[in-house]
Amino acid sequence: MKYWLTSLIVAVGFFSFSQEKKPTNTYFDLNYFGGNIALHNNDILHLITGHPDGFIFSYNKKTFGNNPWEQRYNYPDYGASFIYQDLKNDKLGHNFGVYAHYNFYFFKRNVMLRLAQGLAYTTNPYDKIENPKNVAFGSDILSSTYLMLNYKKERLFKRFGVQAGLSLIHYSNANVTAPNTSVNTIAFNMGLSYNLDAEDQVYKDNNDTQKYTENIKFNLVFRSGINQSDVIGSGQFPFYIFSGYADKRLSDISSIQLGTDVFFSNFLKELIYYQSVSFPELDVSGDEDYKRVGVFAGHELFINKMSVITQFGYYIYYPYDFEGRTYLRIGLKRYFGKKLFGTITLKSHGAKAEAVEFGVGIRL
Repeated sequence: MKYWLTSLIVAVGFFSFSQEKKPTNTYFDLNYFGGNIALHNNDILHLITGHPDGFIFSYNKKTFGNNPWEQRYNYPDYGASFIYQDLKNDKLGHNFGVYAHYNFYFFKRNVMLRLAQGLAYTTNPYDKIENPKNVAFGSDILSSTYLMLNYKKERLFKRFGVQAGLSLIHYSNANVTAPNTSVNTIAFNMGLSYNLDAEDQVYKDNNDTQKYTENIKFNLVFRSGINQSDVIGSGQFPFYIFSGYADKRLSDISSIQLGTDVFFSNFLKELIYYQSVSFPELDVSGDEDYKRVGVFAGHELFINKMSVITQFGYYIYYPYDFEGRTYLRIGLKRYFGKKLFGTITLKSHGAKAEAVEFGVGIRL
């Protein structure tokens, strides 16, 4: 624990001397965490040998209702955070992650829920000669998500506050390369916060109760990226996804969606050929079509110019059996004006990721 306490002292000292008289609406927090790796897949049983620990250092910017979305979400914070984690296994090594996050508040701002998404670097990924037992991480750059649910009290002693609760930290490369069984850490965290301002601003409340209405809109999206099957060494291939859907705004913060996806997943070409020549007992001829078509229903949650999308789909054209006929998609969308947007989404079959999708779209 000494490293996170030392970091807090250094950070507080630096920012105390660098403060300006103008309010910054900023605070920092530092949390130590320790816990266990969840056994979500028996293939990683040999990698669970200790109790991972580390620290989370975060920069947070407060909101006070200057924009309507801030009032709708009970004045959330937004910011950036850094995670160091020792996974307590020589094969897994150590992870370093950077994230963007939002903090949402409940129960008179005593309970905080943090949602964070970012990238992590792992020090000891899979290598067929040097590290063949690390089936969790097939690459040194990983996609990472963490959730934090804390009881929080600010300004207990001048500008210092405390918080404690539970965190879930997820690392995966989303099948950009194999292997990729991923790692989930469930941990208890406790920490300190430090406000740069002597006191907070007053929260604004315009009491805007006007009902939000909008006609049905139509969306066209193109997504792409690279991925690989679970067969190590089978190679990375590009994929292309064309989507069309209609959405209907239910309120100023949410809408529902209904649409279709057409998938051109080139890694399936290689997998179909591989299984047809290597595993005759699977009854794969090699002539199966690698394309798929799905229909989906979804929801979009709007947060300023960003939104969170969740979709549940079912393949209606499914000539080759790969991980079942249902699929999930979750991710972020960023609007550029009223019509154009970009997306980053994770597509999976249950808990098994298939791909990270990067997309652009238009809302008509």
